Amino acid sequence: MQRRSFVKGLLAVGAASGFRLPLASAANYQGKLYVFVQADGGWDPTSFCDPKTNTAGEPVINHWAGKDDIRQAGNIRYAPFANNQTFFDKYYQRMLVVNGVDAQTNSHSAGIVHNWSGRISEGYPTTTALLAASHGVGLSMPYLSFGGFSNTAGVAVFTRLRSARDIRNIARPDLYKGDPEYYPYFPKEDWEILQRHREETLVRVASAPNLLPRAARNRELFSASLTQDATEGLRAYADMIPPEDELKETEGAFDHRSDLKLQAQLAVLAFKARVAVSADLYLGGFDTHSKHDRDHSWLLANLTDSVDFLWDYAELHGVADRMVVVMGSDFGRTNHYNAGGGKDHWPIGSFIVMEKHKSWTNRVVGETDELHFARKINPRTLQRDDASGTLIYPKHIHKALRRYLGIENTSGSLRFPFHNTEDLALFT
Repeated sequence: MQRRSFVKGLLAVGAASGFRLPLASAANYQGKLYVFVQADGGWDPTSFCDPKTNTAGEPVINHWAGKDDIRQAGNIRYAPFANNQTFFDKYYQRMLVVNGVDAQTNSHSAGIVHNWSGRISEGYPTTTALLAASHGVGLSMPYLSFGGFSNTAGVAVFTRLRSARDIRNIARPDLYKGDPEYYPYFPKEDWEILQRHREETLVRVASAPNLLPRAARNRELFSASLTQDATEGLRAYADMIPPEDELKETEGAFDHRSDLKLQAQLAVLAFKARVAVSADLYLGGFDTHSKHDRDHSWLLANLTDSVDFLWDYAELHGVADRMVVVMGSDFGRTNHYNAGGGKDHWPIGSFIVMEKHKSWTNRVVGETDELHFARKINPRTLQRDDASGTLIYPKHIHKALRRYLGIENTSGSLRFPFHNTEDLALFT
């Protein structure tokens, strides 16, 4: 009875309750697909894409620098740490690194909001949400979130997704565990009653007069969610998901666990099924106040292995040529170790943007000094300019992404502008 009540309630309240049913059919969307990978906790760029060796007379910044040198793939320098060499050697030709990004904070809450919305205080949506609002209209689940910061500011709705079973259950609520291998959960007569209830609810909701704008929008979402095309779109996605033994398993070491490869798998299949256009992937644990080298080595390796899997899986399913991947974190880590062998919070971080076959890749923009302090750049030439340049802030990254990805002048972006922000020619 509990599951029957749940499904009946699900059909009755739908989007108005905040639970996301499909918005409409899986449209014939052929544009770009967007993945934002959030390395939560504050990664260490000096052991990744902004490598730093030790400076005489200063505390040790990296232990690896005592026995190895900075390496380079194409035009991109990287640290000989974790699994970096494999990652950068394979992907430097589709990679733009932006170093010296000043989050202006050592606070996780502010750093997360700032780096993923472009504004240090709450209220702005993620770029992932703006992309879904612009390019995902009519799709079943335009914006997927697997964790982390996913504020929409009302421009879109996101679907929180962590389990393949959830998709199967929602797509086929009439079957036990959503699996056709099992017996029907509902007798035929009960399922017909639920379907009649759905139709009656649609008629009642459609005829409600004088709704306020928000209620009218909820009615639109609710009505669209129950169309036959909408449910078929979601079922197509559920049918693409492989059986449990073919899904990527959670990986772990020390105190860390990661299902990042599973997230990548589910996102790629949603893109292939044309039910989503954007996704936030999430890996936590980077707040390494102790045992920094041990933990960061595993975390960075898992991060790059998972992004590698994302690209390979996207190739397998025919969507890699349309995909844009953005990697970032809350901020960076201090330019020295603390007494516990960890590193604390540091406001200077990096972003990596990836896409295939683009002229703006195999480049590094932004600069930090030998102790990982950000330097100013000329916004036009992107070269160091200590006298009259600007520091790079997250707003510069998001403004440039909005322009490059074609959403700068959409209603959603215009509601949340970046005033007094220089245009950085990152994608030329």
